Amino acid sequence: MRERMGRSFHSMTNNSTLETWITLSYLAGKTEQIRLGTLVTPVPFRPPSILAKMVSTLDILSKGRIVFGVGAGWSQPEFEGYSEWNSPKIRVDKTEEGLKLMIKLWTQKEVTFKGKYYQAKAAVLDPKPVQKPYPQLLFGGRGDRMLKLAGRYADICYIMSQFQAPEVSEKMREKVVSAARKANRVEKVAFMAGPMGSMSPFNLKEVSQKVEDAIETGASYYLTALPRTTYVESMQIFAKEIMPSFK
Repeated sequence: MRERMGRSFHSMTNNSTLETWITLSYLAGKTEQIRLGTLVTPVPFRPPSILAKMVSTLDILSKGRIVFGVGAGWSQPEFEGYSEWNSPKIRVDKTEEGLKLMIKLWTQKEVTFKGKYYQAKAAVLDPKPVQKPYPQLLFGGRGDRMLKLAGRYADICYIMSQFQAPEVSEKMREKVVSAARKANRVEKVAFMAGPMGSMSPFNLKEVSQKVEDAIETGASYYLTALPRTTYVESMQIFAKEIMPSFK
C-alpha cells in the first residue's frame, strides 16, 4: 500500500511486531520500488558476520532496496531477553567494531578480522550486495560517539526532534557534520527528521508544518509518525495531501 501511495521508504514499528528481517524479506517479494529497512537494528544483538549475510541476502532479493539501520541499542529488557546487557560504552564499542567487520565482509573477497569482541578467519561473504560499495546506512542515536560514527559512516542520520528543544537537535546535527567533515564526506550525509511515534490523532495542518520545519533544518527525509488506530487512513491522507507539495 505504501508503495502505491508513492512512499519511498518503510520501516517496522516497535512494540508487538514480527521479526523485522524476515518480515522485510516478505515485503521485498510483494513490492518493486519502495525502499525497506530498519530504524534501527542494534548491531550487538547478533553476530556481525551473520547480520552482514542477512542484509546482503535481502539486498539481492530486493534488487538493491535495503537500508540498514545502525544502532547500539538502549533497552535493557530487550538485551537481557535476546543477548547480553552491557554499558553504553561497550555497546557502542561493539557497534563500531561490528560495523567495521560487516563492511569488510561486504567489500572484500576474503576477511580475517581480530577485534576485541568479534573475530573472523578467512571469512567469505558471497554473493555481495547489489548496492555498491554496500547498502545504505541509516544511523540512529543521541550520544556523542554514535553521532560521530554517523558522521564517518552514515548515508542518512536520523535526528529525533521529539522530546527535546530545537537547539539540542541542532547541536546533534553539528556534531555529525563535524565528524563528517573530518572524514571528508560532508556531502555524503543526509539528515532525517520527524517523531518516532505518535498516539495523537493525525492533524493535516500540523504535520504539514512539521515537514516544512524539518526541511528548514536541512533534513532530506521525514519520518511520518502515524497513530495505530487510524494508520491506513492517516497514511492515505499524508500521501494525497502532503507528499505532492514536497516532491
